[in-house]
Amino acid sequence: MCPTVENCTPVARFLLLGLTEQARLKGILFVPFLFVYLVTLTGNLAMITLIHADPQLHTPMYFFLSALSFIDSSFSTVNTPRLLESFLTSGQSISFAGCVVQMALMTLHGTAECLLLATMAYDRFAAICHPLLYHTIMSQSLCVQLVAATYTASAAISALLTGYIFKLPYCGPNIVNHYFCDLPAVLQLACADTAEVEFIIFSSSAMIILFTITIILVSYAYVLVTICRMRSLKAQSKALSTCASHLTVICLFYGTITFMYTQPRSPSSMEQNKVVSVFYTVVIPMLNPLIYSLRNKDVKAALKGRCFGMLPS
Repeated sequence: MCPTVENCTPVARFLLLGLTEQARLKGILFVPFLFVYLVTLTGNLAMITLIHADPQLHTPMYFFLSALSFIDSSFSTVNTPRLLESFLTSGQSISFAGCVVQMALMTLHGTAECLLLATMAYDRFAAICHPLLYHTIMSQSLCVQLVAATYTASAAISALLTGYIFKLPYCGPNIVNHYFCDLPAVLQLACADTAEVEFIIFSSSAMIILFTITIILVSYAYVLVTICRMRSLKAQSKALSTCASHLTVICLFYGTITFMYTQPRSPSSMEQNKVVSVFYTVVIPMLNPLIYSLRNKDVKAALKGRCFGMLPS
């Protein structure tokens, strides 16, 4: 850290250390991570295409699912190509502006996923607790407005957090102990007291998580009560099946981001954060379309119809 900020030369570029510095391990990791990235893009883009092509999937639930697939493919694309490149090089440089953009996009898509999962929980509440009014409540215009509001709020939060971090002076070390410009990793390099910004990041992350988790828990509490009141086991099973995929995704995503962004910063946590980051930035975007396609009868039926429809008669 510089003794006086006025005498420091601002950092022009950052050096990303990557996921690992072991050359042998880099060669081993490149192939599986490339495979995961290709599966992520293929799965999410296929989900979007299938939902928009099949009229039976033109419902609010699948509209939100297509938005989730878009977020996942974008989320993965922001950082995975650079991660793959880091496996082939000893160190990866990124410009100051590039670091700002990458952090902003990662924060935007991470926040958007939180808000969209909460929106999807409300959609399940409307579908199961008010089935007769479902299409009136979840109108097409409301669905578009909810997705637009999700991105607008996420962009505002991303601009706020990124702005606070990069208003700090960076004039000393420029080595980021991560494979992308993550908030805590970059903040460690600031040549000023970061306590206020750390508090803003911690409180903002906690508020987003608590706000969305509250919506999810309240929605599913009503859903559970409604399912318990159903007299038909078949109806109960059908209602539960429509929620199972969403609940699985929620558990995976919220478990990792809660661990990442609501714990106090410590030197030993940075290596753990890199490993956990792989799960929510690389693995979960790949798993989401697989979870929804394997556990969803409508998606499997639409996929079979499209596959058999393309076969020559």
